[in-house]
Amino acid sequence: MQKENIIQKLKERGCRITKQRLMLLDIILEEDCSCCKEIYYKASRLDDKIGTATVYRMVNTLEEIGAISRKNMYRITCDQDCEMENACTIEFDDNTIVELSSSKWNQIIQSGLLACGYLNGHHVRSIMAKSYE
Repeated sequence: MQKENIIQKLKERGCRITKQRLMLLDIILEEDCSCCKEIYYKASRLDDKIGTATVYRMVNTLEEIGAISRKNMYRITCDQDCEMENACTIEFDDNTIVELSSSKWNQIIQSGLLACGYLNGHHVRSIMAKSYE
């Protein structure tokens, strides 16, 4: 669903949906890339004709339409109406894993903030989590 929404926004902006653009979108959706260079290296393994300028233009376009944020290290952003599956993975100390959809993750965050008295009529705009090893 998310990929289709982004493709629709690109079309509305007048962008042609080329094989290279689709490939770059897939890389960004599936990988955790921290910069355009990483996206380029992964893309060039799949298509040796892709250039760095294509990658930079695509990243800039995705940022302009609000699909990605450089603050989120090129991860696709998703609002509270997004229905992305497996948006959050939680691993417990007994090695069990729970995968949450974006809507369930949002519901849990909202409930927790409300229970702790943080919402006070505000709405969450974004969440930035730092991982640790």
